[in-house]
Amino acid sequence: MPYSTRDIRNVCLVGPSHAGKTLLTEALLHAGGKIPEKGSIEKGTTVSDYTAREKEIGHSQFNSVCHLDHEGIHVNLIDTPGYRDFYGRALSVMPAAETAAVVINATEGVEMIARRMMDAAERQRMCRMIIVNKIDAEGVNIEKVFNEIQEAFGKECLPMNLPSRDGSKVVDCFFQLEGDETAFSSVGDAHTQIVDQVVEVDEELMEVYLEQGEELAPEQLHDPFEKALRTGHLVPVCFVSAETGVGIRQLLTIFERLMPNPTEANPPVFLKGEGDDAKEVKVAPEADAHAIAHVFMVNIDTFKGRLALFRIHQGTINAGNQLFVGDARKPFKATQLLKVNGDNHDKIETAVPGDICALPRVDEAHYDAVLHDSHDEDHFHLKPVKLPRPMFGLAIRAQDDKDAQKVSDALNIAEAEDPSLLVEHIVSLNEVVLRGLGELHLATVLQQIKDRHDLEVLTQLPSIAYRETITAKAEGHHRHKKQTGGAGQFGEVYLRVEPLPQGEGFQFGSEVVGGAIPSGFIPAVENGVKQAMAEGAVNGYPMQDVRVVVTDGKHHSVDSKEIAFIQAGKKAFLDAVAKARPIVMEPIVNAEFTIPSDSVGGVTGDLSGMRGMITGTDALPDGRALVSGQVPLQELQGYHSRLKSLTGGDGSFTMDFSHYAEVPAVQLKELKAANEQA
Repeated sequence: MPYSTRDIRNVCLVGPSHAGKTLLTEALLHAGGKIPEKGSIEKGTTVSDYTAREKEIGHSQFNSVCHLDHEGIHVNLIDTPGYRDFYGRALSVMPAAETAAVVINATEGVEMIARRMMDAAERQRMCRMIIVNKIDAEGVNIEKVFNEIQEAFGKECLPMNLPSRDGSKVVDCFFQLEGDETAFSSVGDAHTQIVDQVVEVDEELMEVYLEQGEELAPEQLHDPFEKALRTGHLVPVCFVSAETGVGIRQLLTIFERLMPNPTEANPPVFLKGEGDDAKEVKVAPEADAHAIAHVFMVNIDTFKGRLALFRIHQGTINAGNQLFVGDARKPFKATQLLKVNGDNHDKIETAVPGDICALPRVDEAHYDAVLHDSHDEDHFHLKPVKLPRPMFGLAIRAQDDKDAQKVSDALNIAEAEDPSLLVEHIVSLNEVVLRGLGELHLATVLQQIKDRHDLEVLTQLPSIAYRETITAKAEGHHRHKKQTGGAGQFGEVYLRVEPLPQGEGFQFGSEVVGGAIPSGFIPAVENGVKQAMAEGAVNGYPMQDVRVVVTDGKHHSVDSKEIAFIQAGKKAFLDAVAKARPIVMEPIVNAEFTIPSDSVGGVTGDLSGMRGMITGTDALPDGRALVSGQVPLQELQGYHSRLKSLTGGDGSFTMDFSHYAEVPAVQLKELKAANEQA
């Protein structure tokens, strides 16, 4: 390999739409000699926006990976979409990088998505930096933008370089002590601030700095600088213009000399086992150890098949290696090892720890899968990223019944490619629901299905995902006895139900002793219980957060069969639930409404009338406001058109699942009446 692990820099470009991440990627690729000239969004010639739809609309909808080499370092870049509806897509690829570079549009300042991505990167224990783009735009006040950054993210945000007053160049503040006139501050002051911040994490170096008054060389600052990045004690701020190329080479130098390689960043958290039994295990970027890689992205092409993009966290992977996916017993052969540059793929023979590569046509690979070369790592997995729960839903069906299977396959492909997307098959309602993070998210997926698969679908508002649960302990019993001809069925079950904390799902156990129910029939009882939970006990909605314990029963040496204990378990469960104060629950969402400031009163009043609870109102730039609250999902069905009416067409909202709450008596009565009519 032409580069080692210490030469690698993995950078994820995140931030709002129109911040210029795609053009910044082009500028970096061009400066690094990867492409002969920068691509154009208008002409649809950029490396990262390579899909037909992205070229048509002129903004990113999907994550894209590319790479470059510069001054002995290898930089892997991940360009992410910036619209709020694609927030989950951007989050999903962050585990592949050490550095999250939040790109801010100098003309817009700190936007909500920038705040979210900074918070997300901090939760991921990533090193963070801020790149201020469009510094040469007309009317930009760079000092105001920088002050806004520090106000939003803290005084630990310090400039590595400073732009000139007209934005025509940037002046380094770290490697040199003096420079030309700048838009704000000075090179000397900025340098001193950086050094003061860095030495705070190294007591010995601070002593040298304070007591001896020595000027510290960049080499002396390297290790404490990396520590400051890892702990969030320093967030470098860089200034660029992707359009003109100002600051781009300086940014590459900062990548090279200051940002962490895979051995310097916070190590990823790998776990072995599931749930409460999972234990943290050590995974280190050592070339001669067992190979361990994490699949952070999957692309599925009709003609090229499945492409799994992964980050190597340990060991070396060579073309032709035998690898396993998760706990699969059968290995697959990595026949081709690829480096990805947008839609272009280059074959390589070897990949070292820390690198980002791809494997084609590995059908078993899926998002969040761990690839490895030894059964010792069968049950390893990366601590998962907390993705927003998709709550916007559309019921989907084929326009032509003969295309039903094709539509199902297309939805499954979309779900495999996008971890923030969910496809639900609601058997009781005979309904397939596509759930995403917003109108744009769902519209994009449907357009993708049309473009890629030539399929038209019909959509309508879905049924709300009501749930049932219990609020008390209770016991139930049922004897199933049936005689048909010479064959009989017999099974008797006693069980106990208990409510679980919300979100715990379902637990099943057995306290049966003495063989009252043979152990081979206990799974049948569990199956019967699960059937009853799926069908519901109050109003036909699935049940959740219930613990079931089988306590006793009886069997017959001849007539006891699996079907008998399925039926007995089901009926005993329903008997217990009827005594356990069952309730119907509805999903409550955290919703954020971005609206004109003069519409705040109308919108908040409307939400209050929808059983909503307002939790905050914040002023945004340009005469806008952000209203936050908790609202029953039922009330937000089809609310986009209502919000447009209230805001003169200038309102939007996002939502994320919060919790389930009991349906009030009035709404429950209406719900039962609607179900009876249906």
